[in-house]
Amino acid sequence: MSARRASAGRGASPRTTELMLVLGAVLVCGYGYAETELAITGALPAGFALRLASAAAMPLVCHLAVRRFAPYADPLILPLATLLSGLGLVLIHRLDIAYKVHYGSAAAAPGQLMWCAVATVLFAAAVAAFRDHRRLQRYPYLTITVGLVLLMAPAFYPGDVYGAKRWIFLGPLSFQPGEFVKIVIVVFFAGYLTLRRDALALAGRRFMGLYLPRGRQLGPVAAVWVLSLLVLIFERDLGTSLIFFELFVIMLYVATERTSWVLFGVALFAVGAFVVGSFEPHVHGRVVAWLHPMDIYLPPAQRPAGLVSDQAAQALFSFGSGGILGSGLGQGHPELIGFAGRSDFILTTVGEELGLTGVTLVLLLYALLAERGLRTALTVTDPFGKLLAAGLATSLALQVFVVAGGVTGLIPLTGKALPFLAQGGSSMVANWLLVALLIKVSDTARRPAPAPATDPSEAATQLVRI
Repeated sequence: MSARRASAGRGASPRTTELMLVLGAVLVCGYGYAETELAITGALPAGFALRLASAAAMPLVCHLAVRRFAPYADPLILPLATLLSGLGLVLIHRLDIAYKVHYGSAAAAPGQLMWCAVATVLFAAAVAAFRDHRRLQRYPYLTITVGLVLLMAPAFYPGDVYGAKRWIFLGPLSFQPGEFVKIVIVVFFAGYLTLRRDALALAGRRFMGLYLPRGRQLGPVAAVWVLSLLVLIFERDLGTSLIFFELFVIMLYVATERTSWVLFGVALFAVGAFVVGSFEPHVHGRVVAWLHPMDIYLPPAQRPAGLVSDQAAQALFSFGSGGILGSGLGQGHPELIGFAGRSDFILTTVGEELGLTGVTLVLLLYALLAERGLRTALTVTDPFGKLLAAGLATSLALQVFVVAGGVTGLIPLTGKALPFLAQGGSSMVANWLLVALLIKVSDTARRPAPAPATDPSEAATQLVRI
């Protein structure tokens, strides 16, 4: 035991490792920014070193907050979030140059940098404020009330944006409540399943080798299913509906270890999505674009009904032209995607200019971040913490899946923002709050057990013997 402690003492501490990785992520993003400027303009921008230093200050503030309030947290979570956010800023800056030349649109990178700063402040505040993640379990009904209000609020706002109702407008400001709902819903699901998992784990009748859930326990699943369909119908938001329902089913499986819940949940969502996709025009149009992306280039009279955009086809062209290594930053044509190039289609810029290698590395970064969350769920001891960490990691993985699957043609487009990379203040702030919660749970999971207290009577006995 003493040799193990000595070897551990000689190694770098988790916070030192985290600091080195954060600085490395900043340097990688700084290199990408410089490469973009050199490829397009042939020179570095004025004040390049100052910009890099100011950008590096934000993750360093996060690191100091973690060092002070979560000293035992996983050292990989913060660097991974930093690297993904930095790559997003580089890609948005690269798109700003192309969009200004071809469409005359204003730059979005300065606004995204501002939202990164806001996310940094809220991250540090959350890490400092949440002393114990188990306190979130105390207010389940308040949590679900806030979550439902946020989830359904966009349905009551007139009009829509690009065919879906995801935004709430407050004067000149707007935000997507769905980005925050995924965190609120995870907190509620974790608390609810912690209390009800024994009842939900009870097996019912056996059918084709599977134990079906008991009838009385299907109520919560049916309620969540109906709510997800309401979101799909009234807000026409396929991505939020999919993430919301599948997140509950996966967390239900984690709590009960019953495969029948997963199969039952997938069957329910498939039935609901088929019915809604057949009758709701906006959702139907996304399904048609998924099934027939190249038909947009046919004469209008020969196109399938509901096919109105060439974005799905242009995304496939972007991935195909990128090849293995890509054309290089600043050397592609991401402006052909149109208005969505900075949001869910930002992955196509990675595919075109960084190639299959770049897309693979980005997806591996997401997979590693989700893996650290799942590892935290395995190591933390309290049931609520297990479900909370597993739910947060799953929500991140599900959102990456629905976005990446949509732009690559694996599933219909959902319109969700790619976490950390895509433009959007709501997405950036919500995902950094998600990271803050993961860090707090991992700090609890990795915190060493306190040394056993010394028995005063035993010490007195040893003194007498001496």
